[in-house]
Amino acid sequence: MTISSMTGFAREAGFSAPYRWSWEIKTVNSKGLDLRLRLPPGFDSLEKPVRVAISHALSRGACYANLAVTREIPVVSARLNRDLLAQLIEALASFELPARIAPPSLDGLLNVRGVIETVEVEEDEAEREAARDNILNGLEKALRQLSAMRAGEGAALAATLRQRLDRISDLARAADACPARHPEAVREKLRSAVALIMESGRLDEVRLHQEAVLMAAKADIREEIDRIHAHVSAARKLLAEGGAVGRRLDFLAQEFGRETNTLCAKSNDAALSAIGLDLKVEVEQLREQAQNIE
Repeated sequence: MTISSMTGFAREAGFSAPYRWSWEIKTVNSKGLDLRLRLPPGFDSLEKPVRVAISHALSRGACYANLAVTREIPVVSARLNRDLLAQLIEALASFELPARIAPPSLDGLLNVRGVIETVEVEEDEAEREAARDNILNGLEKALRQLSAMRAGEGAALAATLRQRLDRISDLARAADACPARHPEAVREKLRSAVALIMESGRLDEVRLHQEAVLMAAKADIREEIDRIHAHVSAARKLLAEGGAVGRRLDFLAQEFGRETNTLCAKSNDAALSAIGLDLKVEVEQLREQAQNIE
């Protein structure tokens, strides 16, 4: 399975006499699947199948789906009331007009209220049903376009994430090989601490023991390094697995952050601290990219 981004856009339009329709679908990042659907009046029956189709196509992201429908055949027609027009003509024929008044024209008679009537055209249910089927087929095409766009962006994101994971793995190995972690360096730190305590003129064996244990514990970042390598392996496995792995990648990114913070807190050397800060930068960038994955 492929990795998909949560951002994408698709448009699909068509015609099913007498209806012309168009879909516009846009998706952006979100913690879950959040569907915002807009349907025109008269097409409310599409809501359920549309929601089902989108939920099958998408696992995560805020989705804005808008359907626009126009009817090319007018919904009203004009009808001439011949009986009323005939009555008006007959009444005027027997009416003697003053010399200064011209006889009424046809235009004038047609403007008389009721001579021209507007009648609503009844919609054909078979045509509407055919349009619904056509619109749902168009939605499937739009969703395929959307999925293809999200998959294309997802492939680019996956490549970037793999680079980040390689960099994190390299930095973890560099931290493991840092000279400050060598036994000689740790012993030197202990000798310096003992010398500092001895300068006070009193040798508190309990305190000396505590200082030695504390320094040895701070120098031991083996557990953090092992966990970072384990998280790298888990993240690579998710990328290879594909599908809707965004939440799990985001969780791993948080775990990377915890281990890196602990490593920095245990650092007793400038070089190791520098590696820890570089790790923080890489982990933060990894997390930002993971939050775009479906």
